[in-house]
Amino acid sequence: MLPPVARKKMQAWIRSRHLICSGNFFLFETLDYSAVERFEQCVTSLGGTLISVEPTKRVWMGTHRKILLYQARASLHTPHHDLKQYWFKYGSFNTRFDETP
Repeated sequence: MLPPVARKKMQAWIRSRHLICSGNFFLFETLDYSAVERFEQCVTSLGGTLISVEPTKRVWMGTHRKILLYQARASLHTPHHDLKQYWFKYGSFNTRFDETP
C-alpha cells in the first residue's frame, strides 16, 4: 500500500472514531478482523509497527447477537507523518465503542 493511500485510510478512521491517539500509540477498534489487517498494512506502509491485537469485549449487534471487539495498538514514530496533528483537529479521545461519549 502506498503511503498517501494509507494516510487517507487512517484519516478516515480518525474521523469515524475507530482510531484514536493515546500517548505515543494509536489505538484502533473494530468488530471486523480484516479491518485490523488493513490497519496493519497502513501502519507498516507509513513506517510504524503493530504492537498488539487483543479482543477486548463483546458488543451487542442487534438484539440477540454479541460480536467480539478487537483493539489494535500501533507505534508510529516517524517524523514525516502528520496523523497526530490530524487527530488533534478531527479526532476524539473516545472510540465509537466506548460507553461514555
